[in-house]
Amino acid sequence: MSKKNVFFAIAFLVVCVVVIIAIQSVESQEDMVKRGKYLVDAVAACGYCHTPRAGADFDPNMYLAGHPSTEGHPRYNGGMRQQGIFILTSNSMTAFSAPFGTSFASNLTPDKLTGLGEWTEKMFIDAMRTGKHQGNPDNRNIFPPMPYKHYAQMTDADLKAIWAYLRTIKPIENDVSPVLNPLGRPW
Repeated sequence: MSKKNVFFAIAFLVVCVVVIIAIQSVESQEDMVKRGKYLVDAVAACGYCHTPRAGADFDPNMYLAGHPSTEGHPRYNGGMRQQGIFILTSNSMTAFSAPFGTSFASNLTPDKLTGLGEWTEKMFIDAMRTGKHQGNPDNRNIFPPMPYKHYAQMTDADLKAIWAYLRTIKPIENDVSPVLNPLGRPW
């Protein structure tokens, strides 16, 4: 076999390997999104707080869009604690008021202005690991009832799958209010 034929055979094998890896990575991206959907909907149950209710059911037009910008929020007062009431929720079950203040379920859709559209995968993972908005240690805390400490225990692969899935859902413009301190002012 001539050197020219050996070179051609090796080049052909390299091209075949690259094509196979490319095909597998496309399939693995699809699998990652499917796993992310499973984690978001069935395991982490993100929709229970981040999708507003329309009556007793989730509003499918607001899937993971957070607290509706058009809806008010509950107001906790100190006397409620003596009555044994620790937390109040909004009618849509997307805003939560307690002695720590009022927090609002964020818009998890990829909307660039009001959701996670400008976030990076690293920002998302860091936010889940640190409990800080956008994963930046200088930003505000992510407030209860968001169980970020539970998400911090997820593997990088799981958080990447969740991120991959969130990038594929319908972007919804919904400007969620900032967290309010116990006096009703932004933190």
